[in-house]
Amino acid sequence: MASANTQIIPYHQFTYEVFLSFRGKDTRYGFTDHLYQALISNGIHAFKDGNELKRGGVIESEIKKAIEESKIFVIIFSANYANSRWCLDELVEISQLQWLILPIFYHVDPSVVRKQTESYEQAFVDHEKEADEEKREKIQKWRSALKKVGSLAGFVLQKNGYETELIKDITNSILKELNSKLPLHVSDNMVGMNYHLEELNLLIEIESNDVRMIGIYGLGGVGKTIISKVVYNNIFNLFDSSIFLRNVRERSQNYEGRLKLQRELLNGAIKGKNMEINSIEEGIHLIKQRLCSKKVILILDDVNKSEQLEFLAGKLGWFGHSSRIIITTRDQQLLKEHEVHRSYEVKCLDYDKSFQLFCQHAFKQNIPEKDFIDLSEGMVKYANGLPLAVKVLGSSLRGRNVLQWESALQKLKTKPIGKVQKALKISFEGLEEAQLTLFLDIACFFKGCHESEVIRLVEDAINNIEVLSKKSLITLHYNTIWMHDLVQEMGKDIVRGEHPKMPGKWSRL
Repeated sequence: MASANTQIIPYHQFTYEVFLSFRGKDTRYGFTDHLYQALISNGIHAFKDGNELKRGGVIESEIKKAIEESKIFVIIFSANYANSRWCLDELVEISQLQWLILPIFYHVDPSVVRKQTESYEQAFVDHEKEADEEKREKIQKWRSALKKVGSLAGFVLQKNGYETELIKDITNSILKELNSKLPLHVSDNMVGMNYHLEELNLLIEIESNDVRMIGIYGLGGVGKTIISKVVYNNIFNLFDSSIFLRNVRERSQNYEGRLKLQRELLNGAIKGKNMEINSIEEGIHLIKQRLCSKKVILILDDVNKSEQLEFLAGKLGWFGHSSRIIITTRDQQLLKEHEVHRSYEVKCLDYDKSFQLFCQHAFKQNIPEKDFIDLSEGMVKYANGLPLAVKVLGSSLRGRNVLQWESALQKLKTKPIGKVQKALKISFEGLEEAQLTLFLDIACFFKGCHESEVIRLVEDAINNIEVLSKKSLITLHYNTIWMHDLVQEMGKDIVRGEHPKMPGKWSRL
């Protein structure tokens, strides 16, 4: 579970895209109102406190909630901003967050804010009058927040400057930031996701400053990609750059595909520039050069060869402090070869969660309709906890009658689901002949056998069993070899396919 001081807020929980902090007497009816209207007219959901009543020194709960639920903070530093204890308390609260802060220096030089000189110096003289120990501590927090935020890159409006042009620039900058950090689409039906996130938060440990590679591995169709997407959506706002490279296995089959992946990585990390590279070596050099000082979240989805990692994320040192590189794969051994020491195995769903997921796809609710209870149980048992199979079955049966369900269940006994089979078959692509032979032997008659028995009967089985286990094709439970029912069915289907019209030649069957 994420530690208590870790702040991970999923994208959909942001109520406001922009929070405006300003000194009401200075800018409420002029610059701040014009900026607010520009943001709203561009479809940006912004928060501007409309309460003009005198407040005490403590931030009201409504404002504090708005701060916690905002994504970008625009601080309008005006000449009298530091006179307001309210504004300073608000600034301290904002400065402690990890989101984007955009300072606007309205008729005031940034150095005045940063060093607290001129009007800001006079404001603190007034604050410090008759200050007790508690208030002196608060004043120090105010000064630290002004120094921190005043040092950030922002916008400066001189007294003779054009407000309209500046507001346009600010709005465009915010739009660019919002458009560059959009969440990935994920389904609403995510049964069991909280458990995965709790386990992965322990490995990601977002508050740690070190660079980490985290592996997510498991059987094809078990949900690795959707889990990585949810993790990405939960934390991508905490990083300078966020990149999700999908289908690495499929897209890296030729040289041009590998170059495209490198370009996508670089262009995702360096917004506004269209990086062109002509060779893998040049791409590696640019990735190391441009990303070594950036805090990056990078998802490499569906990796199946170590060389894919070598040209996209070769070393931890390629990335800046606090970066996180998350790799999804079916091959645990690949993670070990790349020295990914933190990894998480995604296992199949238990029966209750499978049943709930199935019902969500088949009936758009958590329980089956009255006439479909027994049939639903049969479908869920067939899927045996594999999320892809559960979803495909549920979606394909939605809106059909009982007779159609019965027919579909009967067909499954002789004809596996094509989409699921296709996903599972990827797992054994690249197996050597001896490994494939053992896989088919296990599918046909060694499932449930003790490992030592198989080693005794099959030459070089000890090494090949390890390979099949690392590729998530089999599991070892107390030294007994197990295989998912659908993987086993796929293996038998391969044997049948060798001589589809001559069952007598199905040697193993």
